[in-house]
Amino acid sequence: MVMSAQDVVGVIESDPGAMKVLRATADLGLPDWWIGAGFVRNRVWDAISNLPVSPERDVDVAYFDPEKLDPREDARAEARAMAVLPGVPWEIRNQARMHLRNGDEPYTSTLDAMSRWPETATCVAVTLRGDAVRLVSCHGLADLVGMVVRPSPAFNNAAGRAKVQHRVEVKGWLDRWAGLRLEI
Repeated sequence: MVMSAQDVVGVIESDPGAMKVLRATADLGLPDWWIGAGFVRNRVWDAISNLPVSPERDVDVAYFDPEKLDPREDARAEARAMAVLPGVPWEIRNQARMHLRNGDEPYTSTLDAMSRWPETATCVAVTLRGDAVRLVSCHGLADLVGMVVRPSPAFNNAAGRAKVQHRVEVKGWLDRWAGLRLEI
């Protein structure tokens, strides 16, 4: 199955659970918010592999607010999200401070931070603007829709490739998606 950006958006829009999560996140009022990583990647790989949607391990909500750097702000946002959708494993993080944890220069936006996530197929996200699902892919969609695991540019070094390999093993990706191609 060859997928376009419109097809990827269609996978998200056709999933009532994903749309509930997007609407709940929109209601939080977080600036420059996107839900990325496995929320998009897993749904796309499941669709390509004709598998039912994987249970959420976490819902990575990334936002950018340089005025509210206290990690307790994330905890408050997670508590508000849990009150609306209690069964969702929320992980809400302000990317304006995540450079400190990652040892990078300060990020300029949520998308700048996301571009430094481990795999190219993980550097994808969706947001809701009005009723429209918007998709972004920091390094293109080819690896996501081609089921390729490749380190993002920030992880394209020996230590980064080892971390990507470890993530593949620990998360059981090859067990779930036999069609994955590793280019680590």
